[in-house]
Amino acid sequence: MVQIGLEKIIESPPEWLKKARIGLLSNQASTASDLVHSRFHLQKAFPGQMTCLFSPQHGFFAEKQDNMIESGHQVDPATGLMVYSLYGDSREPNEEQYAQIDVLLIDIVDVGTRVYTFMYTMAYCLEWAAKLGKKVVVLDRPNPVGGKAVEGNILEPEWASFVGLYPIPMRHGLTFGELALMMNQEFSLGADLEVIAMDGWKRDMFFRDTGFPWVFPSPNMPTPETALVYPGQVIWEGTNVSEGRGTTLPFELVGAPFWKCGEMLDAVKDIPLPGCYLRELAFEPTSGKFARQVCSGFQIHITDPSAFLPYRTSLALLQASFGLYPESFSYKEPPYEYEFTRLPMDLIIGSQAVRRALETDKALLEIEAEWRQELTQYDEMRQKYFLY
Repeated sequence: MVQIGLEKIIESPPEWLKKARIGLLSNQASTASDLVHSRFHLQKAFPGQMTCLFSPQHGFFAEKQDNMIESGHQVDPATGLMVYSLYGDSREPNEEQYAQIDVLLIDIVDVGTRVYTFMYTMAYCLEWAAKLGKKVVVLDRPNPVGGKAVEGNILEPEWASFVGLYPIPMRHGLTFGELALMMNQEFSLGADLEVIAMDGWKRDMFFRDTGFPWVFPSPNMPTPETALVYPGQVIWEGTNVSEGRGTTLPFELVGAPFWKCGEMLDAVKDIPLPGCYLRELAFEPTSGKFARQVCSGFQIHITDPSAFLPYRTSLALLQASFGLYPESFSYKEPPYEYEFTRLPMDLIIGSQAVRRALETDKALLEIEAEWRQELTQYDEMRQKYFLY
């Protein structure tokens, strides 16, 4: 079984941590292999040193369902520690909060996708640590969608937002610790940063290969399979098509009342979509888009995780939906993740040009070819930060 950074730091505590005041950025998914939360393990290992907690989007207990649903600061009933929300009045820590700590430990379950906001919460924590002279230590964890494949266009700077601050592809192919090292160096965050690496993790591992228990990091990320489809399926958040929220299979399901599955499959039949099977079905969300309405669509079954291309698969379906149902299909209007004027779809894709190319019915493989060189350059750059 993989041994995560949390377990390593408890097993062999570094000398410089033994008298430090410690803050912890985490949420309810941040457990050891015994399913006991990291704050309890750290309190036991460093008695009297934990001073406060920080939480990302969705709240410390991952109870908030959707974007722009904020969490307030609260006292953790189990430890008595103050939990500072970094998805509330502000998405950044501040000087008053950092005055309570010497070292910030970051122990977060990431899902390997550019738009998942936890990485930008970490980036803001690194920026403030650099300003205020605090040390940051990332306790590394597996990337549940593996560490080999990268996929997608590189985010263009004019489309930067809290779902994409930096020019990276949709599927970034790094662990959270590697991501921290890359962001800190490549984007000049300048923090005093250390990563406690895992033992036993290999780049070709998907989450089911790790032997580690899955705990959902956000309400609509119930399984590792959800994480595998998410780098593509997240695009539906920028449309009126249901991404399966309000069902027991969010992101694995996709559809709308106006879809006709046969027409959709015919529209994508010439595009290679390896590693998956699009199974036709109907579903009825209990909340969110089309609540209590029957949607026609698909469950994405992953038959070969190593071959599966989540971004291509979902973009193919998006292009088909736009082309077949122009009178019914629509994009979500702002606001989205605190952006009040720009189209959410452009923020999610990280490019207006890619969206417009899809709308003109340009061949998807041709669109991919246009970003291949930048993706290759990113792939080469990220390898400087490999820990495994």
